[in-house]
Amino acid sequence: MDEEQQNSEIEKIANLMLHDDISPDEQDVAKLEKYKNQIKEDCDLDDEESMKIVYESLLYRKLKNSDSSDILEKGTDFGAGFS
Repeated sequence: MDEEQQNSEIEKIANLMLHDDISPDEQDVAKLEKYKNQIKEDCDLDDEESMKIVYESLLYRKLKNSDSSDILEKGTDFGAGFS
């Protein structure tokens, strides 16, 4: 999967989570299963790679909702390695 497709999938899943009222801090794998399966279907990825996209979607939501106007600056607070 190329970067553009991955970013598109992350945004799609983040929007689904928002619609479903899933917390950006959610860690219950059972609650995240729906999104993992959606990614597997959309992108033909295995369970591990799909869960990485799920967690990136959660991180994306956290960063998007942060109070900082500079998402890249705030990314280091979450351990993200943006460059």
